[in-house]
Amino acid sequence: MSRSFLVTGGAGFIGSNFIRFVLEHEPDARVTNLDNLSFAGVRATVTELDRYPGHNFVKGDIRDASAIHEVMEGTDVVVNFAAESHVDRSIDSPLTFVETNVFGTTVLIDAAARLGVGCFIQVSTDEVYGSITDGFAGEEARLSPSSPYSASKASADLVVQSYAPTYGYAGIITRCTNNYGPYQFPEKMIPLFVTNLLQGKSVPLYGDGRNERDWLYVEDHCAAIYLLTREGLPGEIYNIGANAQVSNLELTRRLLHSLDLDDSLIDYVEDRPGHDLRYAVDSSKIRSLGWQPAHTIEQGLVETISWYQDRQDWWMPLKQENR
Repeated sequence: MSRSFLVTGGAGFIGSNFIRFVLEHEPDARVTNLDNLSFAGVRATVTELDRYPGHNFVKGDIRDASAIHEVMEGTDVVVNFAAESHVDRSIDSPLTFVETNVFGTTVLIDAAARLGVGCFIQVSTDEVYGSITDGFAGEEARLSPSSPYSASKASADLVVQSYAPTYGYAGIITRCTNNYGPYQFPEKMIPLFVTNLLQGKSVPLYGDGRNERDWLYVEDHCAAIYLLTREGLPGEIYNIGANAQVSNLELTRRLLHSLDLDDSLIDYVEDRPGHDLRYAVDSSKIRSLGWQPAHTIEQGLVETISWYQDRQDWWMPLKQENR
């Protein structure tokens, strides 16, 4: 029997890749893509998704309770990707992040509870754990956010969790590591650096570049979430990581090497406030369900660089609009 999905934030990076993944693996599925087309929501991405018969785009805001109730009715699966997600922007505009990420998520989980939606997935981030000195954070690790962005995501997670004991409605929470791949808005590190280098520009590296991240190819993340729509247990939290930790400096050098360039294009800039040194999660829980990343970081970077080389028609207008 075909399933119906409501995917919020589906004009953005991970959301659009997830919709594509669903419709390629479940061709009979019906996917409603709700996005307000704010800063990182890209109309050209929606146009490409419209090629799938099962895709239906609705322009809307997750903070609009009446609109959410209407669009969610009759839905089998809700996956919430909608979020303000750039740490630097959260430092400049924290209220916007609280309004969207906390209030918007509350609107969604409340509608899902009232309508009895079978599966609700809140897509969160490993940043809620804060900087991990050593080892790997499990799902029960203490929340210790360091920015308004991560604090708003941690708050949203707690709201979702609260609906089980209070209203008897349990959602699933996922906490992923840093994603990269096609269709990522060119303000995030990898697409910004790749597109800058393709344009002959330098790349701005925070501090000394020692900050370490685990890099997860977006298609692998989508596969994990898709698995949870069938196998995930309501009320559970699942970390999703690739165990591909590298420092920002090492990642930058890999990108430079891939394009036959050298370190002279690195522009070391002042570090940002509250910049966590290291993120790392223990994803053994979801791996026990049979998931594992299909891409090594080497494979993923090759595919990502190739995509940005081939799709200047997608990213060049975005960079020109936001100069």
